[in-house]
Amino acid sequence: MNYTYLVKCADNTLYCGWTNHLEKRIEAHNQGKGAKYTKTRRPVELVYYESYPTKEEAMRREVQIKKLSRKDKLLLINESESKE
Repeated sequence: MNYTYLVKCADNTLYCGWTNHLEKRIEAHNQGKGAKYTKTRRPVELVYYESYPTKEEAMRREVQIKKLSRKDKLLLINESESKE
């Protein structure tokens, strides 16, 4: 399974990425081994994710989410929380 995810950084910014192992990737971000962006903004907290059968679909969705405004990303997060 492949995932597109959003994490909230310590400075309250949002970072979007994709991975094929969600738990391991979040752990890497928190150990400073993830993206350059999150390295100086630890700890990060997983706030949203979507699952995809292929890497290509997850990467495509990552690009779409990265183009969203912060407001729209927060709406995405809030909508998923209200479904739980």
